[in-house]
Amino acid sequence: MTAPTSRPPLLVTRRGFLSLGVGAVAIAALASCTPAPAWVPPTGGAVDRTEKDRRSTGRVVTASLTAAAATLDLAGKPASTFSYGSIPGPVIRVRAGDTLQATVRNDLPFDTSVHWHGLALRNDMDGVPPLTQQPIAADDSFRYEFIAPDPGTHWFHPHVGAQLDSGLYGVVVVEDPNEPLRYDDEWVIVLDDWLDGVTATPDEVLEQLRKGMGDMGGMEDMFMRMGNMLMGANSDLLGGDAGDVYYPHYLINGKPAADPAQFTGTPGSRVRIRLINAGGDTAFRVALGGHRLTVTHTDGYPVDPVEVDSVLLGMGERYDVLVTLGDGVFPFIADAEGKRERGFALVRTGGGQAPAADVQITELGEGSQVATAELLAAASAVTLGRRDVDRTIALTLTGSMAAYDWGFNGRQFDMHDPLRDAHPLTAGERVRLTVTNDTDMWHPFHLHGHTYQHTGGGPRKDTSIVLPKQTLELEFDADNPGRWMAHCHNIYHGEAGMMTVLAYRQ
Repeated sequence: MTAPTSRPPLLVTRRGFLSLGVGAVAIAALASCTPAPAWVPPTGGAVDRTEKDRRSTGRVVTASLTAAAATLDLAGKPASTFSYGSIPGPVIRVRAGDTLQATVRNDLPFDTSVHWHGLALRNDMDGVPPLTQQPIAADDSFRYEFIAPDPGTHWFHPHVGAQLDSGLYGVVVVEDPNEPLRYDDEWVIVLDDWLDGVTATPDEVLEQLRKGMGDMGGMEDMFMRMGNMLMGANSDLLGGDAGDVYYPHYLINGKPAADPAQFTGTPGSRVRIRLINAGGDTAFRVALGGHRLTVTHTDGYPVDPVEVDSVLLGMGERYDVLVTLGDGVFPFIADAEGKRERGFALVRTGGGQAPAADVQITELGEGSQVATAELLAAASAVTLGRRDVDRTIALTLTGSMAAYDWGFNGRQFDMHDPLRDAHPLTAGERVRLTVTNDTDMWHPFHLHGHTYQHTGGGPRKDTSIVLPKQTLELEFDADNPGRWMAHCHNIYHGEAGMMTVLAYRQ
C-alpha cells in the first residue's frame, strides 16, 4: 500500500496496475529516501535485540507462498485475478513463540510484498516497501522469518499498490499453547468485496476515484452506481457514508451467494468462528440465523465475553466468536453495511431445505444487538498496566471524496519520501494516539507492529473504526523498534495518501 504523489504511466500489461509505480523505481526510491541517522533502521542492533528477547519455543514452521495469476470461479463465471494458489490463500498455523519461515515466490509481472497484518513482528519483516524492505521483484523470491509472539487471528496480504483488492490474501492463526477456550470445532471465515476481473481491475477503480466526485449537486443522496463508484450507500452504524466503490459480488471464503460456502457441524457442538474482513471498501455486519454469538477476541486479543446478535467488522478487523449450533440448515449472512447487498453461506447440522440467499433474519433486524469495539473491554490478562503517558501524537484524518485528497493532518503520504512526516517515538514510552476523523466518512485505522488499547478499559486492537467527526484515544507501549506504518485500511483511501509513519529515534 504505497501511494505516489503523481501517477506514473501504466505498464503495458493489463495487470501492470498492481505495482502502482513501485516496481521500476522501488530500489531507486529506497536509496534516495535513506532516512536520517536519527531513525532506527529496519535492520540492525535494536531490532535484533528485541527479536532475541521475545519468548521463543525454538520451533520453526515453514511455509511457501507463490503469488501468481489465477482464475476465481464465481458460480460458473470465471474472473481473472491473482492469488497465493487459492482464494482465500492458505491458513498458516503456528504456536505463540514459534518462528515462521515463509518463502514468497513472485510469479507476477510486477513487484509485490507480504504484510503480516496484526503481528507485532520484527520491523524488517513487516513487508512495506519502500519503508521496511525492497519489494519482491518479478521472478524473484524473499524469505520472511520472524518469531510470532502473541496468540490470535491474523492475516497476510501485499502492501504494494491496490493488490489487496485482488485475491492475494490468506490467514495466519497463532495458537495459544494454554488456550482457555473450550470448543469442539473451528470455522475460519474470510469476508471480501469482489470486482477484479468482473467489472474492473483495482487500478481502474483507483484511477476513477482519484478524479473525485466533485460537486454532485445533491446526487450523493441517491443510491446509484456511477461506473465503479457507488453513491448513496449510507449506514447509521458507520455514521453516514458507508463506502464509495461498487462491487458486483460479496464473498465468504471465496464463494458468492449463488454458490455459497458451507460448514457442516453437529447439533449442540460449540464452534469457534474466526472472522476476518479482507475487503477493500466494505464493512460487514455478520450474523448466523437462529443463533446468538459470544464475542471472545478482537484483533487476536481476548475480551470479556459478550453475547450479541451480530458483529460489525471494518476492513482489516478480526473477531473471534463462539456459537453453539442448533439442528437444521442455517443462513450465515455478511451484510455489506450500507450497500444493500450481502455475502451468504450455509451452516448444516441436519436435514431440511436451505434458506434462500435473501432470507431475512431477526439477528440483523431493528433493535438487535451489534458488537462493536465500544461494547467491549479487554480481558484482565491483556489490559495495559497503568502508567503515565510519555508522548501524545495527534493524528487527524483529513480529505474528502470530492477531491479524493485523503491524508493525515492535511498531508498526503509520499512514497518517495516515506519518513517526511514521521512521528517520533522513543523506546520504552507509553504513547497515546488521539485519532480524530475530520472527514464525513468512516475510516478503519490500522497501526503496524503494535497493539494498542482503547482508553477507558476498552479492547486491545490494531485496527479500529473511526466514525466521522469522532476521536479515538488509543494507548500502546513503544516496545518494538523500527519504522511502522499507520493508515486507513480502505485500500483506496490509503493509496490516495491516508498513510503516515511512526518511527523510533535512535
